[in-house]
Amino acid sequence: MPDAEEAEGSRARRGAVVPGGGDGGESGAARDSRNVFVTVGTTSFDALIEAMDCASVVATLRAKGYTSLTLQIGRGLYLPRNIVPPGASRAVLRGGGSVGEGAADEDNDEGRDEFVVEYFDFKPSLEQSMRWAALVVSHAGAGSVFEALGLRRPLLVVVNETLMGNHQVELAEELAGRGHLQWCTPADLKHALVAFEPKGLTTYTPGNPVKLAAAFDTLLG
Repeated sequence: MPDAEEAEGSRARRGAVVPGGGDGGESGAARDSRNVFVTVGTTSFDALIEAMDCASVVATLRAKGYTSLTLQIGRGLYLPRNIVPPGASRAVLRGGGSVGEGAADEDNDEGRDEFVVEYFDFKPSLEQSMRWAALVVSHAGAGSVFEALGLRRPLLVVVNETLMGNHQVELAEELAGRGHLQWCTPADLKHALVAFEPKGLTTYTPGNPVKLAAAFDTLLG
């Protein structure tokens, strides 16, 4: 069995927030006003993370004016390897290339064209990450979906079609039908990002939680 030091090192390599490790605050990417935050909550959704781990997806985000990407990978086994260097949890990209881990020189004018990518597995709370995001890309878990909507963040939901007894499509379709979000599958993610238009969304106003739960119980059978 690995000792505490080895376990902490393993979590750090996965981009985890290690208590007391000086990484408890939000990173520059997370505080960026044009950040895209991707979350799988407490689950694993490797298909979503793998779909995001693509140079053409980063190029799409940059073309739409986003300047950083943060991936919360949860219990997933897939670690980003195409948009960050192998073994790293953070990269600064310039012109399609990577300058590896570490913050960029803020005094360098070239920094204006940088795109920061980073990932981690878990944090005690994802509220700040969502709150600071210009776009949230989330799995279709109700907790994550309603947290993002409650914070009034533009939301693209990605449905996991492989789950047994899956009601994610029904939930996504219902909320999309009300204009609160847009949704897609991992295979359609790039196209959905290209087409995503936050100005077309309707602000979600939380209602009576008992009535809301009853409505979705009826919807999901």
